Amino acid sequence: MTKKLSWREYLYVGSMLFGLFFGAGNLIFPVHMGQEAGSSIFLANLGFLVTGIGLPFLGVIAIGISKSNGVFDLAGRVNRRYAVAFTVLLYMTIGPFFALPRLATTSFEIGLVPFISDGQQKLFLALFSVVFFLIAWAFSRKPSKLLDYVGKFLNPLFLFLLAILLLLAFLKPLGTVSSAPVGSAYTDNPFFKGFTEGYNTLDALASLAFGIIIVSTIKGMGVEKPNDIAKDTIKSGAVSIILMGIIYTLLSYMGTMSLGGYPLSENGGIALAQIANHYLGNLGSILLAFIVILACLKTAIGLITACSETFSELFPKGSYSFYIAAASILPCLFANVGLTNIIQFSIPVLMFIYPLAMTLIILVIISPVFRHRTEVYQMTTYVTVLAALLDALNSTPDSFKNIGFVAAILDTAKAYLPLFTIGMGWVVPAFIGFIIGIIWITFKKDFLTATE
Repeated sequence: MTKKLSWREYLYVGSMLFGLFFGAGNLIFPVHMGQEAGSSIFLANLGFLVTGIGLPFLGVIAIGISKSNGVFDLAGRVNRRYAVAFTVLLYMTIGPFFALPRLATTSFEIGLVPFISDGQQKLFLALFSVVFFLIAWAFSRKPSKLLDYVGKFLNPLFLFLLAILLLLAFLKPLGTVSSAPVGSAYTDNPFFKGFTEGYNTLDALASLAFGIIIVSTIKGMGVEKPNDIAKDTIKSGAVSIILMGIIYTLLSYMGTMSLGGYPLSENGGIALAQIANHYLGNLGSILLAFIVILACLKTAIGLITACSETFSELFPKGSYSFYIAAASILPCLFANVGLTNIIQFSIPVLMFIYPLAMTLIILVIISPVFRHRTEVYQMTTYVTVLAALLDALNSTPDSFKNIGFVAAILDTAKAYLPLFTIGMGWVVPAFIGFIIGIIWITFKKDFLTATE
């Protein structure tokens, strides 16, 4: 007889999933958004929550109801070649190329830079990166212990430390939300600006990537029936998503209130450091260092594990041990590029891959409507790829966008593609691709019926 999880076990698995999701980027981006949005924070935060927690939850649901083992199984509904390409791109984005090195640089710049002189920062960043990824590699060697490491120890400790800072910020606010100035980016469309800011968390991508971990964890707890695994995946996901939504909202409002004492900062890390120092002085800087390093470390463990398990299945010539070593060494090197450069390089990639992830998640959830037909997956995806490339081009540096043929393409897109100027030019083409797919299978069915 298959096992039924208890409410305590749901909390443990939900805590583990939250711990895997919630890295340093999840701390700094809502705080910075709060400062920029000012008194428009309600709508901005609402948009942020759609991509920050709504899409990740849909991703968890998609993994659950499809009874798949992860992103490759889902993307395989388009075709195998696309599944390989999409899976590799997704895992390299949330793994060695962007998310993993960002975890190390963010924790270093927020947690340790205040205690290190300018001339020694490059050396200490290199040393810190080695130690950081050595610890993450050591924990990743035994993925079956992930529930104990993250769900039962690292995440509760992280939440306890963060709760101290949030409690102080709301008991003794630096300013009021209603009087906070609104930044130019949030004047006209705060909801949609918050929506695209949620891309930076990478959580919709991570929800697909971590699917393999949560499914294997639930199986390891004794749940055997596919339907029960699906239900437990969704219930555990709900625990983590609710917790994330609460913390995102508190962080964004804390950022807005901080404008009463500090000017708009360059990034959320600086704002967090200012807030922590305001309430607790040097002790606040030490507290923030522990908060950020814990947040980054637990997410790094999950990403290294997810990447390595997936690549060892896709490319079995390499062992799991080989892949966790590669997934630790590569980001250790890339981390030394610096946080600003990593974020700048990642934005065009995110603008390309996020629409593909979102359409895949939505298609999987509504798949029974079109009877899981491959043609609908293909048409929607292929059209979205083209539109997402335009969004990616539009988010590149000006030096590239001003090249003659690139500028001409972007000017055409601005003139004819709805929502392109707010970074969502993929929406209408994706919907058109979906309708074409529906028409295709309808006429194909009618044609086959007529020829029988």
